[in-house]
Amino acid sequence: MTGGEDVTKKEQSDKLSSVKNKRSPSDFLKSVLGRPVRVRLNSGIEYRGVLACLDGYMNIAMEQTEEFVDGQLKAKYGDCFIRGNNVLYISSQKRTK
Repeated sequence: MTGGEDVTKKEQSDKLSSVKNKRSPSDFLKSVLGRPVRVRLNSGIEYRGVLACLDGYMNIAMEQTEEFVDGQLKAKYGDCFIRGNNVLYISSQKRTK
């Protein structure tokens, strides 16, 4: 065996281990249900709250929601429903005290 073959086997091993560690978007969304998230809309408005549920169209229900415009808190809502076609992204957020 030559050194080139060893590198190839190592690269294949690294690729296999990285594939095993990758999570799909569906896995991510399942993992953040019931946890604090940030939802950014196409308009730039951001909502922060607890993800209560979502469906296949990315329609979102949130609890304890805060609305931020240009980084400034504008409103607080008990429950919030966001139509999926307005969502730019969803990201997890550290729990606040």
